[in-house]
Amino acid sequence: MKEKYEAIVIGAGHAGCEAALALARKGHKTLLLTISLDAVAFLACNPSIGGTAKGQLVSEIDALGGEMGKIADKTAIQIRMLNRGRGPAVQSLRTQADKVQYHTQMKKVVESTKNLFLKQGEATKIVIDGETKTVTTAVGDEFEANVLVFATGVYLDSRIIIGSYTENVGPNGFKNAKLLSSSLNDLGYKLLRFKTGTPARVNKRSIDFSTLEIQKGEKCIQPFSFMTQKPIKNKAVCYLTYTNKETHQIILDNLDKAPAISGEIKGIGPRYCPSIETKIVRFSDKDRHQLFLEPEAISTSEIYIQGFSTSMPADIQKRMIHSLKGLENAEIMRDAYAIEYDCIDPLQLKPSLESKLHDGLFFAGQINGTSGYEEAAAQGLMAGINAALFLEKKPALVLSRSDAYIGVLIDDIVTKGTQEPYRMMTSRAEYRLSLRQDNADLRLTEIGRQVGLVDNKRYNKFLEKKKKLKNISLLLNEKLKNDKKLIDFFEKNNENPPKNSISVKEAIKRPNIDAFKINEEFNIFKDYDFEIINEINLITKYEGYLKQQEEDILKLKKMEVQTIPDDFDYEKQKGLKIETIQKLSEVKPINLGQASRVSGVSPADIAVLSILIKKHKEETNAKRR
Repeated sequence: MKEKYEAIVIGAGHAGCEAALALARKGHKTLLLTISLDAVAFLACNPSIGGTAKGQLVSEIDALGGEMGKIADKTAIQIRMLNRGRGPAVQSLRTQADKVQYHTQMKKVVESTKNLFLKQGEATKIVIDGETKTVTTAVGDEFEANVLVFATGVYLDSRIIIGSYTENVGPNGFKNAKLLSSSLNDLGYKLLRFKTGTPARVNKRSIDFSTLEIQKGEKCIQPFSFMTQKPIKNKAVCYLTYTNKETHQIILDNLDKAPAISGEIKGIGPRYCPSIETKIVRFSDKDRHQLFLEPEAISTSEIYIQGFSTSMPADIQKRMIHSLKGLENAEIMRDAYAIEYDCIDPLQLKPSLESKLHDGLFFAGQINGTSGYEEAAAQGLMAGINAALFLEKKPALVLSRSDAYIGVLIDDIVTKGTQEPYRMMTSRAEYRLSLRQDNADLRLTEIGRQVGLVDNKRYNKFLEKKKKLKNISLLLNEKLKNDKKLIDFFEKNNENPPKNSISVKEAIKRPNIDAFKINEEFNIFKDYDFEIINEINLITKYEGYLKQQEEDILKLKKMEVQTIPDDFDYEKQKGLKIETIQKLSEVKPINLGQASRVSGVSPADIAVLSILIKKHKEETNAKRR
């Protein structure tokens, strides 16, 4: 007898957990199939959540009703805001998470969620018969569902590499998925071969921290989740060290033994997170590279060496690590390794993350050629939402590039594809000033409510925040009397005092003054907490820039309104170049906006395409009449 579900999610990493939780919370009976229960939401590489652009993704996941932000806050052992010295558009939250607790807490949520069934098993074969999809496991179990979400991470036919040693396993020695790649091939999917890696872990007791730079956490920071009530406490510190000439020479002398350089590794690695040997070769002009020593968890002495990913032989790794300041006597607990794995070409996906080849098949996470826990979780949430909407026979949810970093991420991979593991960065988001981490709830909570993932508690908190922002905005018009106190305040902050009284709004716009300083001096915002004051401060200070960005967003929206019919045949269109026809036929953009972002498609092509789409719609309507 085949066990029947409405949905099956294959893989219980960060993408799989978010997808399964979204489906189950929307009332659909869901099976979450994982190769190992010990690998649920496992932090296989850096035990951190967030970082540049990634912090924005986590808060967006949270605002839509996802889980990552809440677990990240609950298990954080250190929290910091990156890019403090730069503008709010590029500031991103990052936490050092407790690796053990993150897995434990997410697994607990999954296990206790209604409609969600967690099971250990290796998916080996997929059979599609009409609307029914059957998943067969290595032990012969068969499960049926109407939708499948593939969230297999880096486990597809994966192998780890340490020097000349290779082993056909997944991250951390977990079992890999040996047969599923073949089944995906049989279903018509084009597979790519990518690689990533992870540094060694060393014993805390063997490090001389007295010679290293300390990196403490910060206080009074808005957390990832808008539902987190208490400030996050810093329970651990990180340390900073650097590579040196000796380190570089050891690597250069042994490049013939480096699989990443010699060609032993065939998979394409991430450009923005390369191995240390690749860094040394690529940036030969640099005398040193920054490395962070980060605790893996409170319950272990393992220290992660961020920035020191390598696949060098174990004996060379040891020499490399011992050349570092503070790590001269370091005890290596786990060797660094590279990992190769299969993934699909994401150009085979719609913006909903549903397959173009088979209805009801969705893909999320590193199987789509992306890297990072946060990118995976964001895709998992969207794939889960859209799989549920598919079951409910409702239109898919597609976030625009102007809605969220999630929209940028998905649009990039399904429109442009990727030739290397894709990593989210603030520079990829053209509307990044509007897509700040602090306002993710204002942008996305209503959308999460509409799709059924934002509960009453979260929604009421959101409405209360909107009310407070409306009330605090009225205080911006209050006048600050031009007296000695005001003059002293301006001079103290290196600003020329106003000749007359000045509004709070105008005072905030001065470069060296902000809402917090005004509140401290004049007690204007005494009834409001940090989150509300921070929000009104940013809105006021960057008002002109935000208005300009709003105008740009309106132009984008106009292009996105012009949808491209499913039956629009590019091959039959006159006026488009052959190259343009080929690229648009491959991507199958859903609207003119997406078409304009297809690599190789020019503004002139878009102008012609716009006319052709209008003509096609007119002809179709005429036939119906």
